[in-house]
Amino acid sequence: MDRQPGVSVRVKLTLSYAGFLMVAGALLMAAVWVFLLRYVPDRAKLYNPDDRPNGGPFPIRSALLEAFVPKAAAVLAFLLVFGLVGGWFLAGRMLAPLTRVTDAARRATSGSLSHRVRLPGRNDEFRELADAFDAMLVRLEAHVAEQRRFAANASHELRTPLAISKALLDVAHTDPDHDTGELIDRLRTVNTRAIDLTEALLVISRVEQRSFTRERVDLSLVAEDATETLLPLAEKHGVTVETEGDIAPAVGSPVLLLQLATNLVHNAIVHNLPAGGTVWVRTAVRPGTVTLTVENTGEPVAPEPASTLTEPFQRGTERIHTDHAGVGLGLAIVKTIAHAHDGALTLTPRPAGGLRVTVELPATAAQADG
Repeated sequence: MDRQPGVSVRVKLTLSYAGFLMVAGALLMAAVWVFLLRYVPDRAKLYNPDDRPNGGPFPIRSALLEAFVPKAAAVLAFLLVFGLVGGWFLAGRMLAPLTRVTDAARRATSGSLSHRVRLPGRNDEFRELADAFDAMLVRLEAHVAEQRRFAANASHELRTPLAISKALLDVAHTDPDHDTGELIDRLRTVNTRAIDLTEALLVISRVEQRSFTRERVDLSLVAEDATETLLPLAEKHGVTVETEGDIAPAVGSPVLLLQLATNLVHNAIVHNLPAGGTVWVRTAVRPGTVTLTVENTGEPVAPEPASTLTEPFQRGTERIHTDHAGVGLGLAIVKTIAHAHDGALTLTPRPAGGLRVTVELPATAAQADG
């Protein structure tokens, strides 16, 4: 933003300090006049030396003014110089923390997000500003790193189907007698995967912008819709889905929350035992929040890998069926939707194997009051 040059804050503070000191000095001089000099007579009077212990004439007002005004002017001049010098020094000391924040902001503007202000001393307004700025830099650095990692992973994932398609087309070009039916099937599979990946990236982008309309939503109904939609997939994999829970009113986008529930149930079905697995879908109401929990049986999951499953393009390859590998964005989309609704996502390995995923969202005002 282009701005007209102006007076620095340090100069303004210096002039303010000096001006305040001058006003205080002038008020002091005025007090001397009001409470002392105005009671001095303006004409000389002679007194009997016997009536005055010290003898001599009483001083008149003009004589006192001649003696007082130059001294008062000299004092005011000294106060002016003292106020300017002292104000300049004090303003510099007071604004030093702000200078450090400004330097950190300039570094951040140039792309260096690792620098921190780390302002020492006791808490005050400047240190609150510095701490808030440091916290913002931490979040911004993490967000930028996540975006770079996401962009790199997305580029890699998008390049893979394109490279496969190119290889298949090259084979068809060099070998005209190759089975075209098999080639078309493989191209269709690769193209479907690329489309699914692109749509998932678009969903994440739209959700992160929070450009959706919020309305009252019952998570229990959303969970039932997602479960009914995925029942054929569960039957195909021999997985039993059990749904139960209380009415869980929340505020958000019905479409996005249905996407969230569908991804959770889909992952629970796909990442399950080869046969005879179970998925539990529950909703509950807590003070101020509502929860959606999806549990599934499966192979044991270590806590460390479980914490990374919400990262984009992370797949539990040891637990998935090859025909439903997905694009590695299912839980990443769930996490993004939950955060966009001011909620939280928690992944906990089950002792008997499998995973417990809990989404916690703010309840509606009426539910919170009740």
